[in-house]
Amino acid sequence: MKRVVALVTALLLAGFAQAQGDPAADARAAAQQLEQASVALQEAVEARDRVRALTETVRAFEAGLGAMREGLRQVATREATLTRRLEARDGEIAQLLGVIQTIEISPPPVLMLHPSGPVGSARSGMMLADVTPGLARKAQELRSDLEEVQTLRLLQQSALDKMEQGLAGIQKARAELSQAIADRTDLPSRFTEDPVRTAILISSTETLGGFASGLSLIGVEEIEDTDIDISDQKGEIDLPVQGVILHRAGDADAAGIRRDGIIVATRPRALVVSPVSATIRYRGPLLDLGNVVILEPQAETLFVLSGLDEVYGNTGQVIPAGTPVGIMGGTTPNLGTILSLSSEGSGTDRSETLYIEVREGGSPVDPEDWFRTDKDG
Repeated sequence: MKRVVALVTALLLAGFAQAQGDPAADARAAAQQLEQASVALQEAVEARDRVRALTETVRAFEAGLGAMREGLRQVATREATLTRRLEARDGEIAQLLGVIQTIEISPPPVLMLHPSGPVGSARSGMMLADVTPGLARKAQELRSDLEEVQTLRLLQQSALDKMEQGLAGIQKARAELSQAIADRTDLPSRFTEDPVRTAILISSTETLGGFASGLSLIGVEEIEDTDIDISDQKGEIDLPVQGVILHRAGDADAAGIRRDGIIVATRPRALVVSPVSATIRYRGPLLDLGNVVILEPQAETLFVLSGLDEVYGNTGQVIPAGTPVGIMGGTTPNLGTILSLSSEGSGTDRSETLYIEVREGGSPVDPEDWFRTDKDG
């Protein structure tokens, strides 16, 4: 059964893989992701570093489900194309079936007779011999299209069954990850936050820049500068979430507002991680930005992530790269919605947005100077 599911998934993802590179290799990798994620979820229970294991599991589920959605879109598109083609050939199909049925049911003596006598019979026999292969080819083409439609529908149902398992798996993994982060006690702390000072800073500032410039005041004690330098990673850092760039720095959004950062469109409940090792300088609601996480990877540099639904970690903690810092909002769509969206291919399933701003020395800079976003592609 597992081999059948793997094969079905690989076939579904062939279209997606073709756009990515080696179709066979990419399809196999995508087909295995959900299976591997399910296995990883079981193993994470006993993992020494449960947070890391569960983080990898959630991201594996996200990647696998994303590939499956694309596979379903390819299947739905192909099925619709074949169905339209068959509907457009209804008359041809009826005529073809009529000719074939006439040939099959007519007795041999009738087929041999012709009003013009033996010569006419010979000529009609020669014409029939010429036409029959063409009829056979058309019949084979139609049969092939019909069989492909049936196969695609079967693949679609198999994919939905697989996706249902994946959706249940990622929901469980997210819940366990949240608990594992809450239970974590092994991370070092660079400073202790004074909640009163933080509240005063929030109430006395009206802009992100003003808040960021006062972050040094929220510690119980003076916050020492870090000597870490990650400037050699500029332009090569992965985005903290799986998504696509919706607006670049300086671009006007639908309301005509221009921002200093970039906006990344993500799927609902997408996991957001720290892209590098960093200190959490702040986490929580801020101004009109929703829940915000401000990371300090090196002195005088801040990565601001806003628009999260839930935030993880504690202010002052030093976290390694890949540590979860939050979850996007929204509701994971049900299978019916996913199937409906799969035929659109318009990115409408990426309904959540994460705002990313980078500040150096108190001033905003283009986040794409730091993050790999294929800006020149």
